[in-house]
Amino acid sequence: MKTQEVTHKTKQKLNGFTIEDIGDDHLFTSLDTPMKPNAFDMSNQEKKERISILFSEIMDVLGLDLNDDSLKGTPDRVAKMYVEEIFSGLDPENKPKVALFDNKYQYNQMLVEKNITFYSNCEHHFVPIIGKAHVAYISSGKVIGLSKLNRIVQYYAKRPQVQERLTNQIANDLKTVLETEDVAVIIDAKHLCVSSRGIKDETSATVTSYYGGAFNTAEKIAELQNYINN
Repeated sequence: MKTQEVTHKTKQKLNGFTIEDIGDDHLFTSLDTPMKPNAFDMSNQEKKERISILFSEIMDVLGLDLNDDSLKGTPDRVAKMYVEEIFSGLDPENKPKVALFDNKYQYNQMLVEKNITFYSNCEHHFVPIIGKAHVAYISSGKVIGLSKLNRIVQYYAKRPQVQERLTNQIANDLKTVLETEDVAVIIDAKHLCVSSRGIKDETSATVTSYYGGAFNTAEKIAELQNYINN
């Protein structure tokens, strides 16, 4: 019965694609991270306890001996890692607190923070996405601390993701925080769901970009690319 149910779900279609197609082709269905309305009814401690139980079941189904000293603590470690670390960006309480400051230096050219290393996870297979983000903005009269640019990238990366969504989420948050449309985001990343399974291509990388406001011109794009590549 369970096999039939899984097969039926796999064959369900969304805009002509099966659920299996969406996962294997790394398509995404919404700009916002898909969350249940009651996503925060449980405390983080309750989530960790529940995840530990469920991961124990997965390990048991795989035939692993949970009485082994090396494995017995794994369910708790995975639960803590999921909630407190690699998926901590799901919790809005962890969103970076950002303060705006007057642009007293009157610096009116683009500011670029490049090579921001991040680790995310593919929402289709829950395996790592490893990459670098380059973000830039032109002040509208306000600036933020440089480290906040890194923290915003990390916040949105620390959740099950699709690279196109990650790019847009970072850009949209920066536009809101900085009160300007003049924002650019470029992400260059390697997807382990491509290199370690499926097609098993170890050399390819994926690049996505967002150019808003003044950045959406050939001249500014070329200038930004020059900064990033040098």
